[in-house]
Amino acid sequence: MPDETAPADATPDPVTAPAPAGSKSSSSVLGALGCGCAALLLVPVVALVVLLSGGFSGSTDFPKVAPGKMADRAFQRSQEAYDLMGFTRTVRPGVEKLGVSTENTLSSGYCYDGGLLGMEDKTVDGAYRMSHSWALDHVPADQAVSGLRRLHRQLKDDGWEVSSYREGGKSKSWDLYVERDDGNERMSFNWYPDREYFTGGASVPCAYDPEWGSGDTGLPGDGQNPPALGPAQR
Repeated sequence: MPDETAPADATPDPVTAPAPAGSKSSSSVLGALGCGCAALLLVPVVALVVLLSGGFSGSTDFPKVAPGKMADRAFQRSQEAYDLMGFTRTVRPGVEKLGVSTENTLSSGYCYDGGLLGMEDKTVDGAYRMSHSWALDHVPADQAVSGLRRLHRQLKDDGWEVSSYREGGKSKSWDLYVERDDGNERMSFNWYPDREYFTGGASVPCAYDPEWGSGDTGLPGDGQNPPALGPAQR
């Protein structure tokens, strides 16, 4: 079966291209144009810098939400996908052997301020991003293929943007990556036919822990435990 891919959106970092060989440098051109034109050319550049820096100034404007609520939101995304895949097994919380056994875990990650013009990212105190990961072993081809195709169609209909989708056939992995809210909310799904192993994951937007105080250390949301994943949650 041929691969079907949709490359993930990527915005390259701005690059300043060198002037072609034999061309005049910008300083030479400005000198020829005179001071008046140089000032006019400088205005858009200054405006662009102000616009870009202003765009990043709101990057830490996260809502205040308790980690438990964001953990529930991430888990619910996985539960909905689990149901769409048609799985009926119950997956208990935890993982015995990563990449081999079943998995049902929650984790918390850092959030970053974006820095000036997207450079020098720094972690934001009191902010966190919750993620849920799950996995099933012994998932045969007929269940994985039909389920992933159904999930692909449904998520598109629900307004998720498909950033990447591949049908890997019998030898390569089958992959589905979706996002929404400008990439602040994401889900990923992978099936490995050689091992009959299926993985899923969901991450939700950053938030501030309302209980976080000055001088607190660590990462909000650490230690959250999910409920069982399965038909009992429907």
